[in-house]
Amino acid sequence: MLNSTFKTLRSQSFWDEVPNNVKGACWMLLGSVCFSVMSVGVKYVGAGLDSFEIGFLRAFLGLLAIIPFVLYRGVSTLRTSIFKMHFFRSCVGITAMLATFYTITHMPLADATALTFTRPLFLIVLAFLFLGEIIRWRRGMATLVGFVGVVIMVQANAEVGFATAVGLFAAFMVACVSVLIKKLTKTEHPTTIMFYFGLIGSVIAFIPASQVWITPTWQELLVLGGTSIVGTGGNFCMIRAFGIGEATAVSPFDYTRLIFAGILAYFIFNEVPTMGMIIGAIIIVASSIYIMQREARVKARNKASEAVSRDA
Repeated sequence: MLNSTFKTLRSQSFWDEVPNNVKGACWMLLGSVCFSVMSVGVKYVGAGLDSFEIGFLRAFLGLLAIIPFVLYRGVSTLRTSIFKMHFFRSCVGITAMLATFYTITHMPLADATALTFTRPLFLIVLAFLFLGEIIRWRRGMATLVGFVGVVIMVQANAEVGFATAVGLFAAFMVACVSVLIKKLTKTEHPTTIMFYFGLIGSVIAFIPASQVWITPTWQELLVLGGTSIVGTGGNFCMIRAFGIGEATAVSPFDYTRLIFAGILAYFIFNEVPTMGMIIGAIIIVASSIYIMQREARVKARNKASEAVSRDA
């Protein structure tokens, strides 16, 4: 009994001493596994159900999964002074989810997953257009190289051109979601964020889902239930990752999802990505990681310069 108690204390002490960025990376890795499993479930039921219906059921069942945690923490924790931001995040998030599910059900799983990693490229463009940020030549070249990778992927899988376009749109929306979540985690608990997303997202997704509704079988419901639980867990892990660690430090670990998705797709759906898709994915991932690391170095230099100026 004493030995087990001491072991528990030691494990707690060890985790407390782990740097926040490492903790965030661990949460991101766990979230990547959850999202990969979720994608498998979505692709499986996508053979018989429309992606709109899958999106609604995913959001609604995810809401049911988060309610026990809300009751555990107390309903009062749902009080928020920034409901408009929750609403906007939910609208963007459910749009991203529906577009992602369409891509997953109409493309090879690894290819669809690779397209989601174009979001850092869109973040650069958004910052330039709406925030007036200057795109330095290194960052600009890395962004262009990343989009070259996108072109290579599209050429390698031209027969699913529309699905590819939807996948790129989904990546753009996910980029917006990443920004919104980072802002929300400054004041809101992960449970609160996920509850409002499940509630608002379910209402929004029900509208298109009602037009294509097909009563799912019990097997499909079980898969969707498990998918919703795993997906909710993935959202929780991602929110925790961004809340604990720096975005530039934890985001690269999300790219392990490409490995997990490729392995699962091969053994479950017998999908083998083409060489063009592999090359395009490698280019996108490499350019995205370079952009994030470059941004981290620039921010560090700017902070150092500001500190020197204050001391002077």
